Amino acid sequence: MARSLSGPPLRVWVWIAATLALVVVAALLWRNSDAAATESTTSAPADVPTGAPAGAVEEAWSAEGDVLPADVVEQGRVVVGSDHGVRALDVVTGEVAWSYTRSNARLCGVTVADGVAVAVFRTADGCDEAVALDAGTGVRVWTRNLSLRGDAVISSTTSIVLAAGPTGVVTFDPRGNNIRWRAAPADDCRWLGAVAGSAGVAVLERCADDAGRLRLYDGFEGTELWTTDLPEVDDASLLGADDLVGVRAGAEVRLLAPEDGALRATLPVEPADAAAQTSAAGLALVRAGGVLSAIDPASGGVRWSVPADGLPAAAPVETGEVVVPTAEGFVRIETPSGAELGRFAAPDLPSDGVATVVGPVVVLRLDDEVRGYR
Repeated sequence: MARSLSGPPLRVWVWIAATLALVVVAALLWRNSDAAATESTTSAPADVPTGAPAGAVEEAWSAEGDVLPADVVEQGRVVVGSDHGVRALDVVTGEVAWSYTRSNARLCGVTVADGVAVAVFRTADGCDEAVALDAGTGVRVWTRNLSLRGDAVISSTTSIVLAAGPTGVVTFDPRGNNIRWRAAPADDCRWLGAVAGSAGVAVLERCADDAGRLRLYDGFEGTELWTTDLPEVDDASLLGADDLVGVRAGAEVRLLAPEDGALRATLPVEPADAAAQTSAAGLALVRAGGVLSAIDPASGGVRWSVPADGLPAAAPVETGEVVVPTAEGFVRIETPSGAELGRFAAPDLPSDGVATVVGPVVVLRLDDEVRGYR
């Protein structure tokens, strides 16, 4: 006797349909997820080259950067930002060692500190996603959500990442993802700029009554250390907050004591000339126009001055020399005395760069480009 054929029970068809629906939904979610939009590569730690630049160097490589950290060299890599991500270059060849990109977000800013590159990305809700990548390898260290304005400026100093905008500042730990503190101006005031350094976080403020002020906050606790009036705040810009707090105001650079805001020194600067500041061997190094001056933080006196078309990278106290960019090349300067130790000839260097020596290579950071000379 023949048996009649029948299909699977209805419950089986329901289960199959539900499974297919879940697969489709999962595929759509993945396609629109941050994970699907993220591409990253990693590398072994950098093999930091030894040796020193030759007596004459030439451009060996260059890399454009839409967004550059103030200090581009970290863990033997050169960190460069683009519209949608971050990449790290081999310091000798300029080739990409590792990269991290987000096709569904734009880069607000990137900074390097304490061995990591911290990148903040902008989505529809503002600059609200941050990732820290090991600067040497590109391995992800942490990620976190933030709540920053779309015009937030990202910078850092040792152990502090600073995000700043007109309505306030936020600091967080570069090695962890914890917020340290937040601060905001009074309702009738706006913050025009902020900079982090070993002295703390300095902020320029303008209020509705046109009053201008310079404030300094403790970098780790966020307590206000001091405030001083700055009538020329609309024509002012912050230069640094390390051995001395530096601000360009009108036709001069003013250098203030980090402990109380007392004026230590002033340097003249022409309106069309550049001004910049860094630190080395316990001295404040200030470039005003075509001159780099080393200022004693205790007395405010000028220890030495040399011609300069750019700025040396910051150097720790134990470092005995800095390398200064000039129109003819790079000049080695003994930090305590200002004596010239030697030169790396490189004619026609672009102005306003920051020079860092890594083994036989001089890395020159410009506004929108990094070059390697060897």
